[in-house]
Amino acid sequence: MTKVSFGFGENVCWKSARKVLLSSPLGSEQTQQRTHSSRWITRRNAKVDRVACPWLIRRFIDPTAEFFFVPEDQLLETAGKLGAIPFDATRFPEIKLNHRGERCTFEAILEDYAIKEPTLQRLALIVRGADIKGQEQIASESLGLRAIAHGFAQTGISDQERLKQEFPIYDALYQYLRRQE
Repeated sequence: MTKVSFGFGENVCWKSARKVLLSSPLGSEQTQQRTHSSRWITRRNAKVDRVACPWLIRRFIDPTAEFFFVPEDQLLETAGKLGAIPFDATRFPEIKLNHRGERCTFEAILEDYAIKEPTLQRLALIVRGADIKGQEQIASESLGLRAIAHGFAQTGISDQERLKQEFPIYDALYQYLRRQE
């Protein structure tokens, strides 16, 4: 059992956290032996999916992951220089962690890292509805999440600051959904 502090005054026990980490494509040996943070890169001006994905990665894949936000036209070159995993850049079909058909990048990460937890599957629908125009009705919480994400974008704070300020929202939404099951 892993205790995780989410920064809003509560320690939450996630029985599945270790199981999720060990079932990732990195494999249990590599996950346990990793000595440095994984690096991830995406387009700047994060809103829904580009905040939800870092939250998912930090909470379920690599708690020390580093995130970089760059202009879209510099994404692939900078990813190569940094050795970073690119995600959520639909203009580039060579990027594996991307929207897939009607599904968002959050769902692609769940799929590729074999994360089957029901609460995260439900959260994925909310993220999809918030992120993809025309899918707002897939989950009743989607329009609220979209409004929050776009509101943070309008404040003009950096992408890193958006992650810092929005992660507690995803933590709270995750807890809310856990209690609904």
